[in-house]
Amino acid sequence: MKHSDTIVIGSGLAGLMAALTSARRGKKVTLLTMGSGSLSLNSGVIDVLGFDENHAFVESPRKGIETLPKDHPYKKIGMDMLEKSVEAFLAFTKEYHFPYRGSLDKQIMVPTAVGTLKPTCLAPHSMDGTGFKGCSKVIIVAVEGLKDFYGDIIKENIRPLLGEDLVYEIVTIDTGLTGGRDITTLDVARWLDHDKGMTTLSEALKPYAKGSETVFLLPQILGTSGHAGALALRGKLESEVIETTCLPPSVNGLRLQKIFYEALRDSGVDIIEDTKVLRAVRKGAKCTAVVAQAAAREKTYEAEKFILATGGFYSGGITMREFEHPKEAIFDLPVWFVPGEENWSNEQLFADKPQGFAMTGIRTDENLLPLDGNGKRVYDNVYVVGRNLGGYDFCFEHSGNGVALASAYKAAMM
Repeated sequence: MKHSDTIVIGSGLAGLMAALTSARRGKKVTLLTMGSGSLSLNSGVIDVLGFDENHAFVESPRKGIETLPKDHPYKKIGMDMLEKSVEAFLAFTKEYHFPYRGSLDKQIMVPTAVGTLKPTCLAPHSMDGTGFKGCSKVIIVAVEGLKDFYGDIIKENIRPLLGEDLVYEIVTIDTGLTGGRDITTLDVARWLDHDKGMTTLSEALKPYAKGSETVFLLPQILGTSGHAGALALRGKLESEVIETTCLPPSVNGLRLQKIFYEALRDSGVDIIEDTKVLRAVRKGAKCTAVVAQAAAREKTYEAEKFILATGGFYSGGITMREFEHPKEAIFDLPVWFVPGEENWSNEQLFADKPQGFAMTGIRTDENLLPLDGNGKRVYDNVYVVGRNLGGYDFCFEHSGNGVALASAYKAAMM
């Protein structure tokens, strides 16, 4: 039977941040994971709050949070912990040579793969849309055979956003990777990890580079390790290069995941992969252990503290086999939801109000300890983080990774 100070369950952003923060506090940490985590599915940028409850754009995440209802996770996390989580994240990414930019005071506008601009709070240099400032020409770099990135659509959509007076041009690169099939951004990023790929790309783009006048807008393909690829191409072209967001697999999410795992190993975290946590062992108001299954046998992991980061509905941490009977899968925690089938979802998928199903989750006190329907603590040493939390629609608000980051940091500090 293995004993730790802290067990973290889940390997998305919340789980990785909770494990790293706990370990850096000197705790003996075990991270239990099942699957590859969610970072390969999201952009890897940190959306803290893009839109308020009335779906109005939030210029300053800090000010926007002040207007949120009292039951919102940010209100329980607190501004102090949010600020400290951002500071810790910026320091960590800089330490591992993948520095992010941004602050809680002003949004960064990140270009998307359809040519729109989306607000975010923290983003790596290669995705920071402020790099367009002062340019007179935008070169949109398409890749032969690449799915979900179409230069003509991007050109049409981004022109009115950046300015009709700029020159826009589309250049298509042949990587030689197609072989009769579509390719993904990850295929191209791996190609650009090697000198041959980077040299081929830079030589194809050099004729279009005119110093600071030119910005190259590319899919998310500039290597799989940190910002090394973006720095290399920027140096070769002597012009700004900016990547868009992309559909999964997210190269930027995988870059972030890679440095998290490097930091976790450097910090001595015991990472147990491909392990499904089945149930908790309880003694009074405390959890003493969890039972997990790997291969054909069960194993018990003891700890003083547990952090639940299993991703809610989106990753199977919360399930609902019968309507209005949601269930948390490990600790059997009470799950809050919006009652009434008619309130479960909006008639239109993209609407001006949150979706009822997205608000579903576990309600907690200000320490992120779970509460039942009467406001009574269910456990004294089980902390709930990320998308397991109820009372917010991360997609509607553009707040998912921000809540994950801040709640994980707070839970680790408790």
